[in-house]
Amino acid sequence: MSDVTLKGMTWSHPRGYDPMVAGSGLWKRQTGVTIEWDKRSLQDFESFAVGDLARAYDLIVIDHPHVGQITAETCLAPLDVAGREAERAALAAGSVGQSYPSYNWQGRQWAFPIDTAAQVQAWRPDMLSAAPANWAEVLDLARQGRVLLPLRPPHSLMMFYTLAGNLGRPAVEEPGDHINPDVGGRVFKMMREIAALIDPACLGMDPIDVLEEMASSGTRIACAPQIYGYVSYAIAGFRSSRLAFADIPPAGDTGVVGSALGGTGIAVSAFSKATQEAIDFAYWIASGEVQRGPYALAGGQPGHAAAWDDAAVNAAAGNFYMGTRATLEGAWVRPRHDGYMAFQQAASDRINLGLTERHDAGRVVADLNRLFEESPAPGAELS
Repeated sequence: MSDVTLKGMTWSHPRGYDPMVAGSGLWKRQTGVTIEWDKRSLQDFESFAVGDLARAYDLIVIDHPHVGQITAETCLAPLDVAGREAERAALAAGSVGQSYPSYNWQGRQWAFPIDTAAQVQAWRPDMLSAAPANWAEVLDLARQGRVLLPLRPPHSLMMFYTLAGNLGRPAVEEPGDHINPDVGGRVFKMMREIAALIDPACLGMDPIDVLEEMASSGTRIACAPQIYGYVSYAIAGFRSSRLAFADIPPAGDTGVVGSALGGTGIAVSAFSKATQEAIDFAYWIASGEVQRGPYALAGGQPGHAAAWDDAAVNAAAGNFYMGTRATLEGAWVRPRHDGYMAFQQAASDRINLGLTERHDAGRVVADLNRLFEESPAPGAELS
């Protein structure tokens, strides 16, 4: 048994915080290692510099688009350590969609998925007989004032990416036309159309804001057609009304492919004075047994397929996992080069300005491609 104390940083929603605290309690009883968790807001999680966190914490929950920056700053310890190949093979085999490889960069594994998400569809089963089956049905509901979308940066760009991917032309990581001009123009026109039908407050709403409104009593909102899934809202008793989750409503004829992958991974600081203990915890919390057991039981949204396939886990969450699995398997991994995070913010701001002022679609797409071209070496480190 050890008397080591580690510090960890996660994000402030119960889905991000509660399972880490619960898991750390079990880990302490097994190993004697104490882990004290701090939390930051969703907005800080999406934008705060990982390098600064790595100097203050041993364990950090990250998002995969950070990995290029992480590599450049050498602030995290790679997790593909010698002697644990079998454990990593099991984690890779349990990947939901591209979750596990999304944390692999330049041949090293920088995090393990502990939470998997993509843009899916949220709806109120007490208001609708079924989730909208296509984009036309979404627009019908929007005309009735029954749709919200999270469009606060970076979510406006995530919606843009998801629509482009679903129309069969996801954004590419190479310099040049990051976004196909024809498809990108169509996507922005679709966004402009639905933005004119929904509450302008959506431009300042993140997924939690939208889901809180949808789950409240007295709301008219019955659908969020593209939103990162949050299993908490599918659990009876979490809010006054339970939400259901389904695959994204196709905008074209390619099915439910192309959603922008999200979720989180557990990473270890390169500056930690207890690297081995931190790595041991990362392997444990990401394992299938823990993910489908104590992690899910504590309200987490697991990143391992053992949980997504588990009947009991699904029953407790209104079939959240089975209902969205096809979307997750067809999800698209965002660019991850050093410089992408700054582009993500700038591109989201550009989309929102275009929606607010109803800019020409071609002009917006050209600006997005220019911003991507100007982000540092977008094609130089793609691996």
